[in-house]
Amino acid sequence: MAITSANQLELLQTAEAVAREKMIDPELVIQAMEDSLARAAKSRYGAEMDIRVKIDRKTGRATFARIRTVVEDELVENHHAQLTVKQAKSYLKDPQLGDEVIDEVPPVDLGRIAAQSAKQVILQKVREAERDRQFDEFKDRKGSIINGVVKREEYGNIIVDIGRGEAILRRNEKIGRESYRPNDRIRAYIKDVRRETRGPQVFLSRTDPQFMAELFKMEVPEIYDGIIEIKAVARDPGSRAKIAVISFDNSIDPVGACVGMRGSRVQAVVNELQGEKIDIIPWNQDQATFLVNALQPAEVSKVVIDEEAGKIDVVVPDEQLSLAIGRRGQNVRLASQLTGLDIDIVTESDDSAKRQAEFAERTKLFMETLDIDEMMAQLLVSEGFTKLEEVAYVDLDELLSIDGFDEGTAGELQARARDQLEAANLKALENARALGVLEELEGFEGLTPQMLEALGKEGIKSLEDFATCADWELAGGWTTENGQRKKDEGILEKFDMSLEEAQNLVMTARVMLGWVDPTAGEPVEEEAEA
Repeated sequence: MAITSANQLELLQTAEAVAREKMIDPELVIQAMEDSLARAAKSRYGAEMDIRVKIDRKTGRATFARIRTVVEDELVENHHAQLTVKQAKSYLKDPQLGDEVIDEVPPVDLGRIAAQSAKQVILQKVREAERDRQFDEFKDRKGSIINGVVKREEYGNIIVDIGRGEAILRRNEKIGRESYRPNDRIRAYIKDVRRETRGPQVFLSRTDPQFMAELFKMEVPEIYDGIIEIKAVARDPGSRAKIAVISFDNSIDPVGACVGMRGSRVQAVVNELQGEKIDIIPWNQDQATFLVNALQPAEVSKVVIDEEAGKIDVVVPDEQLSLAIGRRGQNVRLASQLTGLDIDIVTESDDSAKRQAEFAERTKLFMETLDIDEMMAQLLVSEGFTKLEEVAYVDLDELLSIDGFDEGTAGELQARARDQLEAANLKALENARALGVLEELEGFEGLTPQMLEALGKEGIKSLEDFATCADWELAGGWTTENGQRKKDEGILEKFDMSLEEAQNLVMTARVMLGWVDPTAGEPVEEEAEA
């Protein structure tokens, strides 16, 4: 089929029809046609030639041209597509490097194979344009809700028609055991949009916590307008969920606004989530108050927060334990996700037994070390003294404020405490030396004899050994493995050393050794190279 013998407007009509069907720019289709005709022409005239095709956007006439580029004499590699300045003078008046010599060539007669090849090029270009269009359309819609129609199911994954393309709802992103049939309408959350080898992929989810947040935004005008903000969401898809909200308008109750008149608003979200029960909780900046709200409907007696460890102990009445934990630990798990803290539920009886054991242990410590009777030791513990150091170095007035303690008794207690500490320090120092701890580490400011002994047991005997330690190795820390927080015990953690203190000690040791420039705070060049 020769291009000249065909109706030239047919090319433009075909391009318009394809562009309209695929919802892409007609210009992209025409460019694909030009590329396909150029490839067919190269197969006719020779692959080494630079053949270009231009289709007139008004008449549809296809012009075939051979292009030769002017290059320096020594750079000529392809005589069919390049020529020297001297050769170009036969075609151009004043040829310059980079100029192009254009010769129109006769249109090719497309045979069956060439026509098939041209068709494949056009289809490929159209598919690429369609993928780019789909990616550009949906990349900005990530994080929003979309409605679609179920097309088919593949290995448990649902393929959804979303208008100008397809999306996939993986089986692990479906709620419970919900199933869909072809042509069912579906609403889902656009979790991710990615470019892949076979085109852009739109990934949907119905289990993502943000799906519920977006549903509330659709049902509650105050959230959409920004008067109420969703601060945190935790879900056990298909079973139960907790959502924390806060109002920036004192006249609007955030919980009541989300529930709606007779529960109409929250019920609409529940119906969409296959009957998932939703607890709406008022958010509070105070962690303890927020946690008490998050553990509803259980009652909380006391909250103890360990901010450094990111852990929290919650004391509940004995009869409230099962309610606080929830079925299969669901209630405490959701509360933990909502607050971002590890929660340990303790009953009042267990907490009382724990405190009694601590009281007895501290009482025994003071009786043995200070050589006092049980009543006096209990008085010290009742006043909040937990360690021998506190008794030895506390202001004398604090001891005198205890009933039955006069100046002589208080002074004697402090003297005994200091004697015990001095003896313990001397023994720990002897043990450290026996373990091989060097004098340079003994003189390092910030390390007590007990710390030196603990370091020696771990093989840290010199200042250089100490400088190579990481701060978490000394003070301890937390790591997360497979979603579970794991405690890393520090060598000096039992001496109440914080991570910041460990960092300062290690950095000081490195400065003393010359590993770090104290003015720049960076490793010196020789050490960095090493």
